[in-house]
Amino acid sequence: MIKTTDRKLVVGLEIGTSKVSVLVGEILTDGTINIIGIGNCPSKGMDKGGVNDLKSVVKCVQRAIDQAELMADCQISSVYLALSGKHISCQNEIGMVPISEDEVTQDDVDSVVHTAKSVKVRDEHRILHVIPQEYAIDYQEGIKNPVGLSGVRIKAKVHLITCHNDMAKNIVKVVERCGLKVDQLIFSGLAASYSVLTEAEYELGVCVVDIGGGTMDIAVYTDGSLRHIKVIPYAGNAVTSDIAYAFGTPPSDAEIIKVRYGCALGNIVNKEENIEVPNVGGRPPRRLQRQTLAEVIEPRYTELLNLVNNEIVILQEQLYLKGIKHHLAAGIVLTGGGAQIDGLVECAQKVFRTQVRIGKPLNISGLTDYTHKPYYSTAVGLLYYGKQNHLENALEIENSTSLSRWFYKIINWFKKEF
Repeated sequence: MIKTTDRKLVVGLEIGTSKVSVLVGEILTDGTINIIGIGNCPSKGMDKGGVNDLKSVVKCVQRAIDQAELMADCQISSVYLALSGKHISCQNEIGMVPISEDEVTQDDVDSVVHTAKSVKVRDEHRILHVIPQEYAIDYQEGIKNPVGLSGVRIKAKVHLITCHNDMAKNIVKVVERCGLKVDQLIFSGLAASYSVLTEAEYELGVCVVDIGGGTMDIAVYTDGSLRHIKVIPYAGNAVTSDIAYAFGTPPSDAEIIKVRYGCALGNIVNKEENIEVPNVGGRPPRRLQRQTLAEVIEPRYTELLNLVNNEIVILQEQLYLKGIKHHLAAGIVLTGGGAQIDGLVECAQKVFRTQVRIGKPLNISGLTDYTHKPYYSTAVGLLYYGKQNHLENALEIENSTSLSRWFYKIINWFKKEF
């Protein structure tokens, strides 16, 4: 949140391997998120979602925070923080409790979810998210909202996302060193899903792949529920390294070449098109065919996408055996900084053999010229998460206030009567 008097504002912070991004969003009366502040800084001291140089990361985050505060004209006090890394894992669990009254109440739902999450997780891990998949009451299964229904016992299937305690503590420490508080830690792949998917895609079955610099975050949904997440510690920086080694150019220049001229499918590139590649050691730059660059990039992207496809195939087999819908009728949605390269959709379609689209943040207003890009998907998703928390907290305060008024009226009535 933000120190302010009038506006309802939330802040999302993503500390990635390649960049640090801060977004400040205002929650409008119609529920829309209006982006009013942006801060960016190249990332230093991060590797595959983990902090390896605390001082360097703190400097980068502070610089991005300062930019966002200046643009939004506010003072940031806390943030919703994205978390990624190969230490993140998931497990599906089941809980069951008796229904306390004739009908299921919210307390019953909270109780059965609590029972489902009260399981042993991996050593030195903690639960990051508890996401209900579906409920069952007695013999009726596949219930999305059980409140108000009658029965004897309620069962909940939930998806747990866990993270390593020390990894989480280290990235939270970065934020605290900047004098800020973390409102909540959110898995990056989950945040990206919130900003790029439609309701229809959740229901039909879809896989979101957030391609960053050091990691690829995967989130698979079928029948409206999250079924599986995975972090692959191998992503866009591998492509950059290939370019640097193949053409003897500095890594910083290789990244620029990849984004500006790169293509993930060689046969769609004009053979006559040439590009200039910077050299090392003060040597003059060289010219080469853009297709030659594509021939370096395509095999690596194909390899990365095949890692994702292998994960999907294994999951689908598991879901099929359990009798759970496993088809991804809505296909694959690619997002993140690594998704902004020509020919990626065509390359991915060859690998996945299904429909593919590039995911960009949806349903936002304000500075959309900047934020309507794949590399802002996670940061925008953090704002969605913050908005939902803000609305839930406001509802709790309202209910609490209503209850207090009710008790006050009862007390006054007793005073008048006696």
